Amino acid sequence: MDLGLHVASFSWPDSPNTTASTLREIASIADEGGFASLSVMDHFFQLDQWADASEPMLEGYTTLGYLAAVTERIRLGLLVTGVTYRHPGVLAKIISTLDVLSRGRAELGIGAAWYEREHDGLGVPYPPLAERFERLEETLLICLQMWSEDNGTYAGKHYRLTETLNSPQPISQPHPPIMIGGSGEKKTLRLVARYGDACNLFAATPEVASHKLEVLRQHCENEGTEYARIRKTMLYVGSALTQGDHDGFLDEMAGFAAAGIEGVMVMPVGKNPVGFTADLAAEVVPRLQQLATGTP
Repeated sequence: MDLGLHVASFSWPDSPNTTASTLREIASIADEGGFASLSVMDHFFQLDQWADASEPMLEGYTTLGYLAAVTERIRLGLLVTGVTYRHPGVLAKIISTLDVLSRGRAELGIGAAWYEREHDGLGVPYPPLAERFERLEETLLICLQMWSEDNGTYAGKHYRLTETLNSPQPISQPHPPIMIGGSGEKKTLRLVARYGDACNLFAATPEVASHKLEVLRQHCENEGTEYARIRKTMLYVGSALTQGDHDGFLDEMAGFAAAGIEGVMVMPVGKNPVGFTADLAAEVVPRLQQLATGTP
């Protein structure tokens, strides 16, 4: 089982003057310390169920471009891009650029979007949920077409492209991995089975994770997809790391690994994200890597 670092807050001492240097230090520790991935949120406002919406929030892909320049091996992505925020042709171009400049380390994390306040606040259209899922599927199709040799047209219900030219193409082959975030059993996990290379679940317990993965397995059978090739990940929302309880966290992860989870993303807590990251690199990463995941 491997560990990813998900930076979801930039409310650090002396921000924004030290934001770049703090990010660089976090990224360097994660890159050299065995973390598998480094991600940030794709939001314009801080999530108002966590903190005040006016707290600092960096634009996601600009941040990943910076992180690509200060790291060497760690994979980079957003957890996850809201489908409403960028035109899909432009999104495919952004991911391609990140992949080229990071020398093949980009990942497209994507979902149906949900934070209505920031849409309204910045004037970004916010369609009903059913339409957002339609747009999500069309966006996945457009990205896959732009990451292929097909430079032709795309005509969907919501998007029409007359020329899907994309140069340079990504370095990652056959394309940057696609992670579809969310746990919805009827739509999200079906899209994972149809188009995804990875899922990212919201699972409070191993039992929930096991159930969601069984749903995914059934979708894979229906879609003719090899279940084992899909990487199964989750975002950790427990309290053990907040309390500095590394042993407790690892005990929890043993249960999730047995359920089939292969990677877990954790968020720095407190006002010292550098120290948090260094502690995990030293105390958690090596032990977590020893956990065997469940049978595919």
